Amino acid sequence: MKKIRVAIIGVRGIGRRHARAVLAGGGRITACAARTRESAERFAEEFNVPRATTNALSLARAGDVDAAVICTPNKYHAPYALAFMEAGKDVLLEKPMAMNAREAARVAAAARRRKRVVLVGHMWRFADEVNWARGVVSSGAVGRVVRTAGYGVHAGWGPAGWFTQKRLAGGGALADMGIHAIDTARFILADPLPRRVYAAVGTHYGDYDVDDTGVVMITWDGGATSVIESGWRHPHADRPYAGTQVYGDQGYVAIFPPEARLSVSGHPGIHLPSPETTRDRDRQQIYGRQMEHFLACVRSRREPTPGTREGLVNMRIVDAAYRSSRTGRAVRL
Repeated sequence: MKKIRVAIIGVRGIGRRHARAVLAGGGRITACAARTRESAERFAEEFNVPRATTNALSLARAGDVDAAVICTPNKYHAPYALAFMEAGKDVLLEKPMAMNAREAARVAAAARRRKRVVLVGHMWRFADEVNWARGVVSSGAVGRVVRTAGYGVHAGWGPAGWFTQKRLAGGGALADMGIHAIDTARFILADPLPRRVYAAVGTHYGDYDVDDTGVVMITWDGGATSVIESGWRHPHADRPYAGTQVYGDQGYVAIFPPEARLSVSGHPGIHLPSPETTRDRDRQQIYGRQMEHFLACVRSRREPTPGTREGLVNMRIVDAAYRSSRTGRAVRL
Protein backbone atom coordinates (compact mmCIF):
# COMPACT_ATOMS: atom_id res chain seq x y z
CA MET A 1 0.00 0.00 0.00
CA LYS A 2 1.35 3.40 -0.98
CA LYS A 3 2.23 5.57 1.99
CA ILE A 4 0.43 8.90 2.26
CA ARG A 5 3.03 11.68 2.02
CA VAL A 6 2.40 14.29 4.69
CA ALA A 7 3.64 17.83 5.34
CA ILE A 8 3.59 19.02 8.96
CA ILE A 9 2.87 22.76 9.16
CA GLY A 10 3.83 23.97 12.63
CA VAL A 11 6.38 21.94 14.57
CA ARG A 12 5.85 22.73 18.22
CA GLY A 13 4.17 20.39 20.74
CA ILE A 14 1.04 19.54 18.78
CA GLY A 15 3.01 19.19 15.55
CA ARG A 16 5.26 16.66 17.23
CA ARG A 17 2.26 14.64 18.41
CA HIS A 18 0.91 14.54 14.87
CA ALA A 19 4.32 13.62 13.47
CA ARG A 20 4.57 10.60 15.77
CA ALA A 21 1.02 9.66 14.79
CA VAL A 22 1.81 9.86 11.06
CA LEU A 23 4.77 7.53 11.43
CA ALA A 24 2.89 5.10 13.67
CA GLY A 25 -0.05 5.10 11.26
CA GLY A 26 2.00 4.14 8.23
CA GLY A 27 2.31 7.56 6.64
CA ARG A 28 5.50 9.31 5.56
CA ILE A 29 6.53 12.86 6.48
CA THR A 30 8.07 14.40 3.39
CA ALA A 31 8.19 18.07 4.44
CA CYS A 32 7.78 20.40 7.38
CA ALA A 33 7.38 24.13 7.85
CA ALA A 34 8.01 26.35 10.85
CA ARG A 35 8.30 30.03 11.62
CA THR A 36 12.09 29.84 12.02
CA ARG A 37 14.66 27.92 10.02
CA GLU A 38 16.19 26.56 13.22
CA SER A 39 12.89 25.06 14.43
CA ALA A 40 12.14 23.53 11.03
CA GLU A 41 15.58 21.96 10.70
CA ARG A 42 15.56 20.61 14.24
CA PHE A 43 12.18 18.97 13.63
CA ALA A 44 13.37 17.60 10.27
CA GLU A 45 16.42 16.03 11.89
CA GLU A 46 14.39 14.44 14.69
CA PHE A 47 11.77 12.91 12.38
CA ASN A 48 14.02 12.28 9.37
CA VAL A 49 12.12 14.71 7.15
CA PRO A 50 13.83 15.41 3.81
CA ARG A 51 12.65 19.00 3.39
CA ALA A 52 12.33 21.84 5.91
CA THR A 53 11.17 25.36 5.12
CA THR A 54 9.88 28.57 6.62
CA ASN A 55 7.50 29.04 3.67
CA ALA A 56 4.51 26.84 4.46
CA LEU A 57 2.55 27.80 1.36
CA SER A 58 5.38 26.66 -0.89
CA LEU A 59 4.49 23.10 0.12
CA ALA A 60 0.95 23.40 -1.26
CA ARG A 61 2.27 22.87 -4.78
CA ALA A 62 4.88 20.29 -3.82
CA GLY A 63 4.71 17.11 -5.87
CA ASP A 64 5.78 14.94 -2.95
CA VAL A 65 2.97 16.03 -0.59
CA ASP A 66 -0.47 14.38 -0.55
CA ALA A 67 -1.81 15.89 2.66
CA ALA A 68 -1.00 18.62 5.16
CA VAL A 69 -1.37 18.66 8.93
CA ILE A 70 -1.94 22.29 9.94
CA CYS A 71 -1.07 23.12 13.54
CA THR A 72 -0.22 26.81 13.29
CA PRO A 73 -1.68 29.74 15.23
CA ASN A 74 -5.42 29.90 14.55
CA LYS A 75 -5.07 32.90 12.24
CA TYR A 76 -3.52 30.68 9.58
CA HIS A 77 -5.87 27.68 9.85
CA ALA A 78 -8.36 28.77 7.20
CA PRO A 79 -5.99 30.42 4.69
CA TYR A 80 -3.54 27.52 4.79
CA ALA A 81 -6.32 24.93 4.52
CA LEU A 82 -7.76 26.78 1.52
CA ALA A 83 -4.37 27.00 -0.19
CA PHE A 84 -3.61 23.31 0.24
CA MET A 85 -7.08 22.25 -0.88
CA GLU A 86 -6.93 24.47 -3.96
CA ALA A 87 -3.68 22.72 -4.83
CA GLY A 88 -5.39 19.32 -4.54
CA LYS A 89 -4.16 18.31 -1.08
CA ASP A 90 -6.13 16.83 1.81
CA VAL A 91 -5.95 18.46 5.23
CA LEU A 92 -5.93 17.58 8.90
CA LEU A 93 -6.77 20.91 10.48
CA GLU A 94 -6.19 21.48 14.17
CA LYS A 95 -9.02 22.90 16.26
CA PRO A 96 -10.46 25.46 16.31
CA MET A 97 -11.26 25.11 12.63
CA ALA A 98 -10.75 28.83 12.00
CA MET A 99 -10.79 32.24 13.66
CA ASN A 100 -14.57 32.38 13.35
CA ALA A 101 -17.56 30.63 11.77
CA ARG A 102 -17.38 32.77 8.62
CA GLU A 103 -13.88 31.50 7.85
CA ALA A 104 -14.88 27.95 8.81
CA ALA A 105 -17.77 28.07 6.33
CA ARG A 106 -15.32 29.02 3.56
CA VAL A 107 -13.18 25.99 4.41
CA ALA A 108 -16.22 23.70 4.41
CA ALA A 109 -17.39 25.06 1.05
CA ALA A 110 -13.93 24.60 -0.49
CA ALA A 111 -13.72 21.02 0.78
CA ARG A 112 -17.04 20.22 -0.92
CA ARG A 113 -16.11 22.02 -4.12
CA ARG A 114 -12.66 20.49 -4.40
CA LYS A 115 -13.74 17.07 -3.06
CA ARG A 116 -11.01 17.18 -0.45
CA VAL A 117 -10.74 15.19 2.78
CA VAL A 118 -10.67 17.57 5.75
CA LEU A 119 -10.54 16.27 9.32
CA VAL A 120 -10.85 18.81 12.16
CA GLY A 121 -8.78 17.85 15.19
CA HIS A 122 -11.38 17.27 17.89
CA MET A 123 -9.36 14.30 19.07
CA TRP A 124 -11.37 13.38 22.18
CA ARG A 125 -13.83 11.61 19.87
CA PHE A 126 -11.17 8.90 19.60
CA ALA A 127 -10.83 8.28 23.36
CA ASP A 128 -12.12 4.99 24.78
CA GLU A 129 -13.95 6.64 27.68
CA VAL A 130 -15.74 9.11 25.43
CA ASN A 131 -16.96 6.34 23.13
CA TRP A 132 -18.02 4.25 26.12
CA ALA A 133 -20.13 7.14 27.44
CA ARG A 134 -21.65 7.73 24.00
CA GLY A 135 -22.61 4.05 23.90
CA VAL A 136 -24.25 4.22 27.34
CA VAL A 137 -26.30 7.25 26.30
CA SER A 138 -27.26 5.86 22.89
CA SER A 139 -28.41 2.59 24.49
CA GLY A 140 -31.06 4.53 26.39
CA ALA A 141 -29.68 3.47 29.76
CA VAL A 142 -29.79 7.01 31.18
CA GLY A 143 -33.19 7.68 29.66
CA ARG A 144 -33.96 11.09 28.21
CA VAL A 145 -30.97 13.39 28.59
CA VAL A 146 -31.86 16.47 30.60
CA ARG A 147 -28.53 18.23 30.89
CA THR A 148 -24.76 17.84 30.67
CA ALA A 149 -21.84 19.56 32.35
CA GLY A 150 -18.49 19.86 30.62
CA TYR A 151 -15.11 21.29 31.50
CA GLY A 152 -12.31 22.90 29.54
CA VAL A 153 -10.27 24.39 32.37
CA HIS A 154 -6.54 24.55 33.11
CA ALA A 155 -6.02 24.66 36.88
CA GLY A 156 -2.97 26.68 37.91
CA TRP A 157 -1.66 26.97 34.37
CA GLY A 158 -2.33 28.74 31.10
CA PRO A 159 -0.57 29.19 27.76
CA ALA A 160 1.49 32.16 26.65
CA GLY A 161 2.60 33.45 23.27
CA TRP A 162 0.16 33.55 20.39
CA PHE A 163 -2.59 31.81 22.39
CA THR A 164 -3.05 35.03 24.37
CA GLN A 165 -3.07 37.37 21.36
CA LYS A 166 -6.48 37.95 19.81
CA ARG A 167 -5.06 38.83 16.38
CA LEU A 168 -3.47 35.36 16.17
CA ALA A 169 -5.89 33.23 18.22
CA GLY A 170 -9.27 34.85 17.65
CA GLY A 171 -10.35 33.95 21.17
CA GLY A 172 -8.91 32.77 24.44
CA ALA A 173 -9.72 29.89 26.77
CA LEU A 174 -13.13 29.31 25.20
CA ALA A 175 -11.67 28.83 21.71
CA ASP A 176 -8.71 26.89 23.09
CA MET A 177 -10.17 24.74 25.88
CA GLY A 178 -13.93 25.20 25.98
CA ILE A 179 -14.28 23.97 22.42
CA HIS A 180 -12.96 20.57 23.55
CA ALA A 181 -15.74 20.33 26.12
CA ILE A 182 -18.35 21.54 23.63
CA ASP A 183 -17.39 18.94 21.03
CA THR A 184 -17.12 16.12 23.57
CA ALA A 185 -20.60 16.79 24.95
CA ARG A 186 -22.01 17.04 21.45
CA PHE A 187 -20.39 13.76 20.39
CA ILE A 188 -21.69 11.89 23.45
CA LEU A 189 -25.19 13.19 22.66
CA ALA A 190 -24.90 11.93 19.04
CA ASP A 191 -24.20 15.34 17.51
CA PRO A 192 -27.37 17.37 18.09
CA LEU A 193 -27.59 20.86 16.61
CA PRO A 194 -27.50 23.95 18.84
CA ARG A 195 -30.64 26.06 19.07
CA ARG A 196 -29.68 28.70 21.66
CA VAL A 197 -26.44 29.84 23.27
CA TYR A 198 -26.05 32.05 26.34
CA ALA A 199 -22.65 32.90 27.80
CA ALA A 200 -20.67 34.99 30.24
CA VAL A 201 -17.03 35.29 29.18
CA GLY A 202 -14.30 37.44 30.69
CA THR A 203 -10.64 37.99 31.54
CA HIS A 204 -9.71 37.72 35.23
CA TYR A 205 -6.36 35.93 35.57
CA GLY A 206 -3.96 37.57 33.13
CA ASP A 207 -2.99 40.68 31.23
CA TYR A 208 -3.99 39.90 27.63
CA ASP A 209 -6.74 40.74 25.16
CA VAL A 210 -8.47 37.34 25.15
CA ASP A 211 -10.72 35.55 27.64
CA ASP A 212 -9.51 33.23 30.40
CA THR A 213 -12.90 32.49 31.99
CA GLY A 214 -16.22 31.46 30.54
CA VAL A 215 -19.51 29.75 31.25
CA VAL A 216 -21.59 28.76 28.24
CA MET A 217 -25.11 27.31 28.21
CA ILE A 218 -26.22 25.54 25.03
CA THR A 219 -29.75 24.33 24.33
CA TRP A 220 -29.76 21.49 21.78
CA ASP A 221 -32.47 20.61 19.31
CA GLY A 222 -33.40 17.53 21.34
CA GLY A 223 -34.21 19.70 24.35
CA ALA A 224 -31.14 18.91 26.49
CA THR A 225 -29.00 21.72 27.89
CA SER A 226 -25.19 21.68 28.19
CA VAL A 227 -23.26 23.91 30.56
CA ILE A 228 -19.62 24.33 29.56
CA GLU A 229 -16.90 25.88 31.73
CA SER A 230 -13.71 27.18 30.12
CA GLY A 231 -10.65 28.73 31.67
CA TRP A 232 -6.93 29.17 32.11
CA ARG A 233 -5.03 29.52 35.39
CA HIS A 234 -8.04 28.76 37.56
CA PRO A 235 -7.30 27.67 41.13
CA HIS A 236 -9.38 24.51 40.70
CA ALA A 237 -10.97 22.38 37.98
CA ASP A 238 -13.76 19.94 38.78
CA ARG A 239 -12.58 17.52 36.09
CA PRO A 240 -9.79 17.27 33.53
CA TYR A 241 -10.47 19.12 30.31
CA ALA A 242 -13.07 17.41 28.11
CA GLY A 243 -14.45 15.86 31.31
CA THR A 244 -18.20 15.51 30.84
CA GLN A 245 -21.20 14.53 32.98
CA VAL A 246 -24.54 13.52 31.48
CA TYR A 247 -27.74 13.62 33.54
CA GLY A 248 -30.74 11.67 32.22
CA ASP A 249 -34.15 11.11 33.73
CA GLN A 250 -33.16 7.50 34.48
CA GLY A 251 -29.46 7.71 35.14
CA TYR A 252 -26.12 9.45 34.97
CA VAL A 253 -22.86 8.81 33.12
CA ALA A 254 -19.53 10.62 33.32
CA ILE A 255 -16.04 10.44 31.89
CA PHE A 256 -12.62 11.25 33.31
CA PRO A 257 -13.10 9.22 35.47
CA PRO A 258 -15.75 6.96 33.92
CA GLU A 259 -18.81 6.09 35.94
CA ALA A 260 -22.47 5.34 35.33
CA ARG A 261 -25.28 5.46 37.89
CA LEU A 262 -28.25 3.66 36.41
CA SER A 263 -31.55 2.13 37.50
CA VAL A 264 -31.22 -1.58 36.77
CA SER A 265 -34.36 -3.70 37.31
CA GLY A 266 -35.69 -0.98 39.57
CA HIS A 267 -32.58 -0.97 41.78
CA PRO A 268 -30.08 1.86 41.60
CA GLY A 269 -26.52 0.81 40.96
CA ILE A 270 -23.08 2.16 40.13
CA HIS A 271 -21.54 0.74 36.99
CA LEU A 272 -18.04 1.08 35.64
CA PRO A 273 -16.73 0.25 32.16
CA SER A 274 -14.50 -2.74 31.54
CA PRO A 275 -10.96 -2.29 32.91
CA GLU A 276 -9.48 -1.58 29.48
CA THR A 277 -11.86 1.37 29.01
CA THR A 278 -9.93 3.88 31.07
CA ARG A 279 -8.63 7.31 30.30
CA ASP A 280 -5.75 7.22 27.86
CA ARG A 281 -2.89 8.18 30.16
CA ASP A 282 -0.78 9.04 27.16
CA ARG A 283 -2.83 11.20 24.81
CA GLN A 284 -0.52 10.14 22.01
CA GLN A 285 -2.72 7.05 21.65
CA ILE A 286 -5.75 9.24 20.90
CA TYR A 287 -3.83 11.27 18.33
CA GLY A 288 -2.71 7.98 16.79
CA ARG A 289 -6.29 6.78 16.33
CA GLN A 290 -7.26 10.13 14.87
CA MET A 291 -4.42 10.00 12.36
CA GLU A 292 -5.24 6.41 11.38
CA HIS A 293 -8.79 7.55 10.63
CA PHE A 294 -7.55 10.51 8.60
CA LEU A 295 -5.11 8.45 6.53
CA ALA A 296 -7.77 5.79 5.91
CA CYS A 297 -10.18 8.48 4.69
CA VAL A 298 -7.51 9.92 2.39
CA ARG A 299 -7.03 6.48 0.85
CA SER A 300 -10.74 5.65 0.54
CA ARG A 301 -11.88 9.23 -0.33
CA ARG A 302 -14.63 9.10 2.28
CA GLU A 303 -15.62 12.00 4.52
CA PRO A 304 -13.98 11.86 7.95
CA THR A 305 -15.65 12.41 11.30
CA PRO A 306 -15.01 14.90 12.80
CA GLY A 307 -14.93 16.81 9.56
CA THR A 308 -15.98 20.23 8.36
CA ARG A 309 -19.60 19.80 9.49
CA GLU A 310 -18.58 19.13 13.08
CA GLY A 311 -15.92 21.83 13.06
CA LEU A 312 -18.31 24.43 11.64
CA VAL A 313 -21.01 23.71 14.22
CA ASN A 314 -18.47 24.14 17.01
CA MET A 315 -17.29 27.45 15.56
CA ARG A 316 -20.87 28.70 15.35
CA ILE A 317 -21.35 27.89 19.03
CA VAL A 318 -18.12 29.68 20.00
CA ASP A 319 -19.04 32.74 17.92
CA ALA A 320 -22.51 32.80 19.47
CA ALA A 321 -21.03 32.54 22.97
CA TYR A 322 -18.78 35.56 22.42
CA ARG A 323 -21.68 37.50 20.93
CA SER A 324 -23.96 36.57 23.83
CA SER A 325 -21.35 37.66 26.34
CA ARG A 326 -20.99 41.04 24.64
CA THR A 327 -24.72 41.71 24.47
CA GLY A 328 -25.92 39.96 27.61
CA ARG A 329 -28.56 38.16 25.54
CA ALA A 330 -29.06 34.59 24.37
CA VAL A 331 -28.25 33.97 20.71
CA ARG A 332 -30.55 31.79 18.63
CA LEU A 333 -28.94 29.60 15.95
